[in-house]
Amino acid sequence: MSKKVLFIKEEHTIWTFLLEDEEIVEIHCDHEQSDGSSPHQLGNIYIGRVKKVITNIGAAFVEIEPGVECYYDLSQAKTALFTKKCGKKELCIGDELVVQISKEAVKTKAITVTSNVSFTGHYAVLTSGNTRMGVSTKLPKKRREAYKEWLSAYDNEEFGLIIRTNAKDADFAAIQREIETHIEDYHQFKQRVQTRTCFSCLQSALPAYLSNLNNIYMEGLTEIIVDDPDMYQSIQSYVQLSQPQYLDKIRLHQAGVLTLPQLYETRKAVKQALSEKVWIKNGAYLVIQPTEALTVIDVNSGKFDKKGSSSDSWLKINREAAKEIAKQIRLRNISGIVIVDFINMDNPEDNATLLKELKVLLGKDPIQTTLVGMTALHLVEITRKKIRKPLRESIDGYSSPCS
Repeated sequence: MSKKVLFIKEEHTIWTFLLEDEEIVEIHCDHEQSDGSSPHQLGNIYIGRVKKVITNIGAAFVEIEPGVECYYDLSQAKTALFTKKCGKKELCIGDELVVQISKEAVKTKAITVTSNVSFTGHYAVLTSGNTRMGVSTKLPKKRREAYKEWLSAYDNEEFGLIIRTNAKDADFAAIQREIETHIEDYHQFKQRVQTRTCFSCLQSALPAYLSNLNNIYMEGLTEIIVDDPDMYQSIQSYVQLSQPQYLDKIRLHQAGVLTLPQLYETRKAVKQALSEKVWIKNGAYLVIQPTEALTVIDVNSGKFDKKGSSSDSWLKINREAAKEIAKQIRLRNISGIVIVDFINMDNPEDNATLLKELKVLLGKDPIQTTLVGMTALHLVEITRKKIRKPLRESIDGYSSPCS
């Protein structure tokens, strides 16, 4: 599989498009302030102050700046790094502690923060408070076992390490260098914390577009194409430090007959990713409707030309729909609960075939996506980890590329 990454700059909006075999499979829309920073960006680390403690739901609300309250899980307080303590309980109103944004605000839900601070690299993540040594389940079994054995040398009672999927083809020396850098950064960070005041932003995350690049599994990467000279220089500098082997893949798109959005039809891709109706090649279509609590996807036969038995036809439609559903969930960055109403099939073996194929397709998603199962009403339940806003919410109020 060949991959390309496109970076398109429009005023204070940066678009990232990931292409696999020339098809756009991910779209990210990120907005900068006039100084080039992103407000309350995923990964930012602050000294926050506890505003409320709600023990019956096991949560607290922590201010990271006056008036900006974030959701915090009380179970993390045992290992939190405090800069000010106001009482003997694990967490009290007025306590000041180090927190990191772990989930962006989604719809009416507040930003989520954690006191398990993470330092994320291309190959590995160091997490304070959580001492687990883990390896991505997407790596081959033999590779996972080798990494687990190797990580045992780092066992400690202060932080944990996770080897990312990107480490699949990396050599141990490169991963070790990154881990040692994380450990050094973490110890320096702990010393710096004690000299800072409440509401300080202790560490800003990478610009969102660089985080997008950092999170992409690079196997098969052929090009990183950028249409803005300043962003081109920034990406070059970042790749030089983190993944120098990909420096020769970066290219600045020179203005010519076609702009980068025109060349790759990004405007059309965004429009389709926001559309409620999605046509499938066989003439059937999906209806994708986000609600406050979940996303509903309905499979319709549409213009499908039925040949053969009905059971064969419905299975054929559903199998094609499953491919498109897995694609659209990733493309639109749909998260939380997803309910799919496939065309009903009476044969239990057909349902089993469909679920098996859908599970494999969802397993290819870089973000944790789980097929829960099929209900008695033949509705298929899926969950996807919430990290960033869905594409629709991130775009609201901003122009689409190539406008």
